[in-house]
Amino acid sequence: MDTSKELLFFFSALGAFNGIILGIYFFFFTKKKYFGNYFLGALLLALSIRIAKSVFIHFDPTLPKTYLQIGLSACFFIGPFLYYFLKTSVKEIHAMPKSWKLTLIFWGILIITVGILFPYKNYPKLWNHYFVYFIYLQWFVYIVFAGFTIKEVLKKIVSRKQKANPAEMWFGMIYLGNTLLFIFYFLALINAPFVSYLSGSIIFSFILYLIISILLYRKKTDDLFLLNSPKYSGKKIDLAEETILLQKLENVMIEKELYKNPNLTLQDLSKEITISSHQLSQFLNNNLGKNFTSYVNEFRINEACKIITSNTKLTLESIGYDVGFNSKSTFFSAFKKYTGTTPLNYQQQALLA
Repeated sequence: MDTSKELLFFFSALGAFNGIILGIYFFFFTKKKYFGNYFLGALLLALSIRIAKSVFIHFDPTLPKTYLQIGLSACFFIGPFLYYFLKTSVKEIHAMPKSWKLTLIFWGILIITVGILFPYKNYPKLWNHYFVYFIYLQWFVYIVFAGFTIKEVLKKIVSRKQKANPAEMWFGMIYLGNTLLFIFYFLALINAPFVSYLSGSIIFSFILYLIISILLYRKKTDDLFLLNSPKYSGKKIDLAEETILLQKLENVMIEKELYKNPNLTLQDLSKEITISSHQLSQFLNNNLGKNFTSYVNEFRINEACKIITSNTKLTLESIGYDVGFNSKSTFFSAFKKYTGTTPLNYQQQALLA
């Protein structure tokens, strides 16, 4: 291998390796756990495996055919992960819908079953003439779906009539980068002139380094993951809107007793009053001066106080569980924070009154 080929191999392989590292980063190490980051991490891992296969096979065609099967199997998940990543961000989805789980399970079972029954090393013609085209067709369909998902973002980027915000540029770049990668791989598949599978590897490396550069350059990156910016971001809403929103919150908290659910989340509460979780978080912090946990705990402590003063048969620990706390220590700590005394002292004072 001459110097030019060594450099080409180095940069292509390094891109695949860095993709795996970045994928793991989005899975486990981002400061804020945006749900879409998991799909982005999975997308980068699938892409990296596909790229690594192309690189190693290009420079060493004698490698076992299993490498080809692994690469094509990973390729089968690139489209779904791209689509779910963009869909999650556009629709502000915070938990995986059942239909998505079933779809991913179906694709997983399909590719594993085919791989076991028709391994590449025994059925190369079947893979090269049929399976690979089905995989690329599936990838293409998901790219089209993903494009429709962020069509408004793409229009803004292309038309330039409106300035795209950082998040829109970020999502647009990830989508266009994946589309460009698909085009290069498809051209290589049909043996287009001057195009090889290594071209896709180089394009991926370039896109990946661009992503890394943006993450390292920007001091603030949270805005890159919020495609729909919060309506109330950075300021208080007016008194009329505050009254309406506060009334909605109190109604669902009291009438449905949501605070009694120990697993209640910001996303659950935001769905109840039909606003985004980001808007709700901004409202609680900017208008009420408290975070989500503090807001919910106030309802729990108020209910606990009512029970303590009216029912002496229940233990303090059971009262804590009844009003929504998931441990005795959390209940006692929150109770003292909001009342200035312990549940036991409060109970004794209530008995003396």
